[in-house]
Amino acid sequence: MATLYHHQPLFHHRKRPHPAPNTITSTIHCSKLKNSDPYKEIKQAQVDYDAGTHRLHTSISGLRKSDLPKRNRLRVEGDRFQKDWSLSEVVDMVLKLHHWEDIESVLNRWAGRFARKNFPLLIRCNFGFMLKRLGLESMCKLQIRCKPDVETYNSLIHAHGRAGQWRWGMNIMEDMLRAAIPPSRSTYNNLINACGSSGNWREALKLCKKMTDNGVGPDLVTHNIILSAYKTGSQYAKALSYFELMKSTHVRPDTTTFNIVIHCLAKLGNYEEAIKVFNAMREKRSECSPDIVTYTSIMHMYSSCGQVENCHSVFNIMVAGGLKPNIVSYNALLGAYASLGLSEEASSVFSEMKQNGFLPDVVSFTSLLNAFGRSEQPWKAKEVFDLMRKNNCKPNLVTYNALIDAYGSNGFLAEAVDLLREMEQAGLQPNVVSISTLLAACGRCCQHVKIDSVLKAAKLRGIKLNTIAYNSAIGSYMNVGEYEKALGLYRNMKEKRVRPDSVTYNILISGCCKMSKYSEALEFLFEMRDMNIPLSKEGQLVEAESMFNMMKEDGLQPDVIAYTAMLHAYSVAEHWEEALAVFQEMELNNVQPDSVACAALMRAFNRGGQPGKALLLAELMREKDIPYIDAVLFEMVSACTILREWKTLTEVIEIMGTSLPSISVGTLNHLLHSFGKVGKIDTMMKLFLKIVSSRGEADSTTYAVLLKNLLAAGNWRKYIEVMQWMDGAGVPHSAQMYKDLQFLAQTSSGTMNAAAMREKLEVMRTTSRWKDEHNYKKHRGVQTSYDITSNTDDGDGSHTDDDEDIKKRMP
Repeated sequence: MATLYHHQPLFHHRKRPHPAPNTITSTIHCSKLKNSDPYKEIKQAQVDYDAGTHRLHTSISGLRKSDLPKRNRLRVEGDRFQKDWSLSEVVDMVLKLHHWEDIESVLNRWAGRFARKNFPLLIRCNFGFMLKRLGLESMCKLQIRCKPDVETYNSLIHAHGRAGQWRWGMNIMEDMLRAAIPPSRSTYNNLINACGSSGNWREALKLCKKMTDNGVGPDLVTHNIILSAYKTGSQYAKALSYFELMKSTHVRPDTTTFNIVIHCLAKLGNYEEAIKVFNAMREKRSECSPDIVTYTSIMHMYSSCGQVENCHSVFNIMVAGGLKPNIVSYNALLGAYASLGLSEEASSVFSEMKQNGFLPDVVSFTSLLNAFGRSEQPWKAKEVFDLMRKNNCKPNLVTYNALIDAYGSNGFLAEAVDLLREMEQAGLQPNVVSISTLLAACGRCCQHVKIDSVLKAAKLRGIKLNTIAYNSAIGSYMNVGEYEKALGLYRNMKEKRVRPDSVTYNILISGCCKMSKYSEALEFLFEMRDMNIPLSKEGQLVEAESMFNMMKEDGLQPDVIAYTAMLHAYSVAEHWEEALAVFQEMELNNVQPDSVACAALMRAFNRGGQPGKALLLAELMREKDIPYIDAVLFEMVSACTILREWKTLTEVIEIMGTSLPSISVGTLNHLLHSFGKVGKIDTMMKLFLKIVSSRGEADSTTYAVLLKNLLAAGNWRKYIEVMQWMDGAGVPHSAQMYKDLQFLAQTSSGTMNAAAMREKLEVMRTTSRWKDEHNYKKHRGVQTSYDITSNTDDGDGSHTDDDEDIKKRMP
């Protein structure tokens, strides 16, 4: 408020000239002077030449005594205990307090406590001290006319989130609501970020829904926080699904959004799509140009694929584009060379990094050490380790494990064991990677006594072995000829419920063959097949063939199980000619094929583009009275669909007629889809009714197959009828089904039909119980069914309720 004075001012301000005597002046000024920018950061330097130190710090003034309202300024001016400290001085004094000292001893002597705007910045500056921060909040509440506002609460929530205390943030928000302060978008964003950074992505989604329900719509920052929460929680498929839904809200993604998408695609192994997103960012440089994080993510992706040249090319493109690499970029390139043991290139990158003014960190030294270890230069790896200590860079657990691997892989077992002791003396406890590395080294050096010692040491330290550790130990025992100990360790592995992988069985089968234990090798092969871990999936088809041939050379006649295992391996590898040769050899040796062997050969025929041969084999099975099992029927349906042999497919249905209740849902759904995708809707519906009459019910996936084909055929009347059947059977609808029906009403129907469809749709929505049932199941933690065409999954193909939650929480 401006005030007009015609007399001598009561308060003289500095540098204000005194009026001339006997002269009446008119002076217009504010009631109080305000600092133009009280929160401007001023960098200051302090040099101590005696100690040889150079200290840089940032000073913030904040609102001082002169900036206070008049009533508060008069209150503190007459008190000699009230200090006009700057905000930076208060922060330093608060941080110097001991945990038993009260923060009010400082704040009660600070004149700036009457300025409410000082508290949010004071809270942010005081990061990491939760008790003091709560004291600041209490102090702010106690001030008269200085109640905490939304900015103060936002700062508190943000600080707790950075400290990983998201529950404290939730409590602060509840306190905020009790104080009748409506949360802003920043409040929700800070709280969602607190949950997401702690890996609690489910709570982040609940807050996003609550945010939308309260009328505070999410913005781009909110979407990026949700995507980051999914990324932190390793829910990469859900992050991509959320990104697709985000695009439907017409929110334009930025560089941060695309960086998260590229990271998730790389983690899922979808490298081609990640490169497409990267190239699209480069083409649309004006909208969202790639930054240093984008290029570094692509470099990490190429590094994980072993494509070092592409990784280096991306680095060069980044430099040519005017972006200055940081320490993370150099470490990514260094790690790419180190993973392949290219020590010279890694040393060159390390030198270039230092020449450009970057101080190598623990990741840089560890990558260089790993490069020398993998290039069979353990002495140079030790030199890097010593250089690391000279540069005051403390080695971590990964560094020690890399040096242990460098020693162990090159036969220096004693040095590797000594390094394990040294690591413990440095205060670092070995983990399962350390034990696995030592076990592999013992196997290379044929030290079976050391293997027992390492396993005993792991047990004493409470280290639980994983699949890789068991593989190293079993392989080491096999290398020294200790078959019984390897077998005992394998049994122990199963007792501990550690799932063996293809490497485990490969070690066991190869070891048994070397010791001429072919019957035991076959047992492992059959067990492997039962667990759906074929050798050929891991590129080990040659190993299976070698073992099979060695067994025959030693005079052992393969039985039907051995032949079936080879047929299965060739089927997975899509080698139908070799599979047929094995089947013919099987018949020549008077080994009667069973249904499992025939199913494996039929699968090889279908995968190899020979469906006619699969049907011929079905005829042969009928002549030899070999029963049709579920897998055989599935392959017959596939062959008929490829050849469009509808007459033969009808015969298959007649064969299945008496055994429909025992046939798997997957085979029946495959049969329904075979008719539906070629437009035979009537046949599909008749078969569905036959299935329901014989089995008594149909599950949600079967209904989804029907609706998908009816949608493709544009048969909206039957589509609505099937949805009504679902209501009668108690099968819940998904939101996608209604969206598909709406799309069908808008595109493939006339005006009158579209109006009729919309009318029926509204009736179904008002009378259907799908929404209540869905909410009930979600509350009870029961999964609901989704359209089989949905792309959202948990990585293993299973659909969950969280995908529907995403759709509900979008604005």
